[in-house]
Amino acid sequence: MSMKHSDIRVGLLAYGAIGHEHNLAVQNTNGLELSAVCDTNPERVAAALALAPRATAFSDATKMLDSGQLDLVVISTPPNSHFQWAKESLLRGIHVVLEKPMALTAEQCDELMEIASTKKRMLVVYQNRRFDDDFVTLRQIIRSGEIGDVYHYDSFVGGYSRPCDYWHSNAEVSGGAIFDWGSHFLDQILNIIPDDVAHVSGQNHKRIWTHATNADHAHVTVTFTTGKQATFVHSDLAAARKPKFYILGTKGAIIGNWDPAGEPAVADLPAILTVHHTDGTSHVAPLQPLAPHEFHRSIVEYINNGTPMEVNALQSRNVVAIMQAAEQSALHNAMPVVPVLRRS
Repeated sequence: MSMKHSDIRVGLLAYGAIGHEHNLAVQNTNGLELSAVCDTNPERVAAALALAPRATAFSDATKMLDSGQLDLVVISTPPNSHFQWAKESLLRGIHVVLEKPMALTAEQCDELMEIASTKKRMLVVYQNRRFDDDFVTLRQIIRSGEIGDVYHYDSFVGGYSRPCDYWHSNAEVSGGAIFDWGSHFLDQILNIIPDDVAHVSGQNHKRIWTHATNADHAHVTVTFTTGKQATFVHSDLAAARKPKFYILGTKGAIIGNWDPAGEPAVADLPAILTVHHTDGTSHVAPLQPLAPHEFHRSIVEYINNGTPMEVNALQSRNVVAIMQAAEQSALHNAMPVVPVLRRS
């Protein structure tokens, strides 16, 4: 990687809530500068410029990519357009940060990774929940050996509520319920259990919410060649919630309960982590957060100095392959499917 001394010029492609999160991070990260923002909605562009008044506004994405004003683009468009915009950007020699999922098929991910490699450009997915306070803390506890070897890992998100009418609920756009939240939770699973995957099974239930095409309840089981298992459930049909995390190790367990103060946006608060020991004792683990904007700081280190990042494209590509396998399995009543995973 060549050394660069000037700020990395960032463009934001689509500006919703997550675009705003990226904008705040750029403003608070040395080495990044917001150079351009593109959205078809003028109000959203105005919101971006309120934080970064010197940025150039665009309503046409191709014009922004062709402007010569970008070193890096953050793509926050709906998932079914991630592949197209990442490809367009990489072919122009622009570094790419993608929202999750990387794309809707592993084949598309492979093509993007190939172009990034040829063009010697960064391609990375903003796996923001890898940096969540609760996940960072539970990973630290597991790596310390306190609960021994983890062999069973359950994760859950949801409740009983009508899904929104926005693109998140449309399977053609989002990839489906497994893709929508699975991009986060399956990434976390693979980060905790690095073993080879034997097979994946998935099940989608469509029972109540006929206005949306995403499943009402989605269940994924990942079985590893070592016999370890992990599950991920996303539900809009759960009248009683499971814990966010239920992790069993050979010497103890971790339960991550939803914060009761979190209604209605319960998923936005960190889980309360309780560590259970084999002698029957337990304690609530204090959260050990990372510094804010750690992901964005690591972008600067990677582009300027080649420092490896916590998240890489291969990991996000394999998450897509597992979600694809789960969706395929769900078409055949949860019959196991072997995902096509890559090691390098």
